[in-house]
Amino acid sequence: MRLTRTGLDILYDRTNRQELIHPDPLEFLSDYPELPDRELAGFIAASLAFGRVAQILNRLTVVFGLMGPSPRRFIDSASDDCLRDLFGTFRHRFVDGPAFVCFLKGIRRLLERHGSLESVFRDGQSVQDETVIPGLVHLFRELGVKGSYLVPDPSAGAAKRLHLFMRWMVRSDAVDPGGWRGVSPARLVVPLDTHMAHVGRRYRLTRRRTAGLGMALDITRAFRKLNPDDPVRYDFSLTRFGIRGELDWPDLDRLMVCP
Repeated sequence: MRLTRTGLDILYDRTNRQELIHPDPLEFLSDYPELPDRELAGFIAASLAFGRVAQILNRLTVVFGLMGPSPRRFIDSASDDCLRDLFGTFRHRFVDGPAFVCFLKGIRRLLERHGSLESVFRDGQSVQDETVIPGLVHLFRELGVKGSYLVPDPSAGAAKRLHLFMRWMVRSDAVDPGGWRGVSPARLVVPLDTHMAHVGRRYRLTRRRTAGLGMALDITRAFRKLNPDDPVRYDFSLTRFGIRGELDWPDLDRLMVCP
């Protein structure tokens, strides 16, 4: 069975809808119409997007509740003592309070120097780059939290959460809010999680068995052949099959053989 552009576009039209976002950390971004707040909320939400989804949503509710209506204003004004007082006992799976405070301090330092996450990313990206990985590597290095589980090195693995953040910020449709207008969706890399790895193997988009950077790039190239301008267009729709019980794989198989 192979994926087809026609079948994928039908799937996109049926499932790429705002009412199907929940449960997903992406749902928090709709609370922030201003780009400085949205990119920061998106970066935090994506960084904490590991583990059971109910726990992720619970932890994000706590974080954004403590930050108030504007995450950017909070980060700009929060002292080290304030961050420790509010988040010193925070925990999400194996990320403890001190690690999360260090992460927030790294973001604050980066924003003080560069003004925005988008600016840092674009400083590391050139017109010759095939993917967004060089820009993400630059962002990772400037953030200065090497060794933190919250922000993986995008040159050393699939870095699913960073690529999820990029999808949210670069694409703009009924699901992805966008905002980074200077980055082409054509350069995005598939956020490789267990659901997308299953898609890759099921529909022969990759021969690899290990879910790493190589598999993510294989799957991205396969989607780029179908949709050169927007290879990550179908990511949300396809990964719903691992999340929402009303969608099952035989339904997707049938779409792929539609005339």
